[in-house]
Amino acid sequence: MAKDAPLVLELDGLDVTVTHPDKVIFPGPGLTKRDIVEYFLAVAPGALAGVAGRPMALRRFVRGTNDKPFYQKRAPEPRPEWIETVDFRYPSGGVASEIVVRDVAQLIWVINLNCVDLHPHAVRAEDLAHPDELRIDLDPVPGVPWAMVRDVALVAREVLADHGLVGFPKTSGSRGMHIYTRLAGTWTFTQVRTAGLALAREVARRAPDIATAEWWKEDRHGVFIDYNQNAKDRTTASAYSLRPTPDARVSAPLTWDEVPSCEPGEFTFRTVPERFAAIGDPAAGIDKAPGDLTSLLALAKAQKAAGMKEPAPTRTTAPSRAGPPAAGSGAIRPTGRRQSKMPLIEIARAADVDTAMAGLERWKARHPDVVAHLAAPDVLVDAMRGRSSTWTRIRVNLQHVPQELRPEQEPLESDYDPWEGLRRDQ
Repeated sequence: MAKDAPLVLELDGLDVTVTHPDKVIFPGPGLTKRDIVEYFLAVAPGALAGVAGRPMALRRFVRGTNDKPFYQKRAPEPRPEWIETVDFRYPSGGVASEIVVRDVAQLIWVINLNCVDLHPHAVRAEDLAHPDELRIDLDPVPGVPWAMVRDVALVAREVLADHGLVGFPKTSGSRGMHIYTRLAGTWTFTQVRTAGLALAREVARRAPDIATAEWWKEDRHGVFIDYNQNAKDRTTASAYSLRPTPDARVSAPLTWDEVPSCEPGEFTFRTVPERFAAIGDPAAGIDKAPGDLTSLLALAKAQKAAGMKEPAPTRTTAPSRAGPPAAGSGAIRPTGRRQSKMPLIEIARAADVDTAMAGLERWKARHPDVVAHLAAPDVLVDAMRGRSSTWTRIRVNLQHVPQELRPEQEPLESDYDPWEGLRRDQ
């Protein structure tokens, strides 16, 4: 067979073609598309349990994981007739015909699109109005040790149990941890998100030194319980997804006994198939424990009565009908955020994180006296949503810098314009 000739697999009675099987997707460990297909075949029962019947957005690493992926909501064409789709309506009003995976053949067809992590919605194709999953995303701020993530996860388990719910933990494959709870499919997106916010606030109340439910990044400390992953337009990396890390880490389901001592680096492309063969899927019982949100929604009502309000993002500057200022104009273009209470300055906006970080290093070189006062969480690296991919914004919180040393807002080190071509004057 010629080098890199297509690989044809017979799966579920269907021929699935894997194109360019020798293409390197993970440059660090040298993993090819063939390797990734073999990985997903080895963990297929667990991977399917995380996505089966759910519309999904595609995150495609067409140039490998060292390069930026692009996001695709709509199912690509042409496609085999046995690829299922469903029309998913977003809060913006847009409708996308998204892929729904139910079997191994469909799973591997998606993997062939250079998708290494899978991003399903919290609903099933049969009922797009009622999520059957409450998702808890534990996201540590920079500089927070992994042990703190584990501690917050254990508090979240207690809160879930106190409200009659069973959580199933997994590593995110990145810096955090996810906890999924199966729901009886009778709740709306608004109710599920409200329940998630109530849970986040209760975890933060019980563990105020290590957990936060603060929405604005500059106000956070410790581990942020990201309740907004329960919004209708959000997707989260599913179980057994490979993540674009140098060691090809896996979003690995765990038992609760493993959580107090687990390390995310233990779960990689090379270790998880053997683990799966030995112990099976720790999340296999999730469908047997559907929960009820009545208690968490009652908690949300009590929190509201006590004066807790959800932060409502408001624009700091009314957008012009002609669109935001152009890159290079000298004006710092608004991003639709509220006016922060913290002394923030913006450093860079870039199409990729490396360019933004290079700008940060130049800024640091000019302000060593400021850098000496910065804590790790004071550097805010934001992944901002673009049209088909994310872009990166970097800000610095000067809260720990003496007033006399605080620099003024300067022209951006990198001034990427995500709205280029969309302004009416172009």
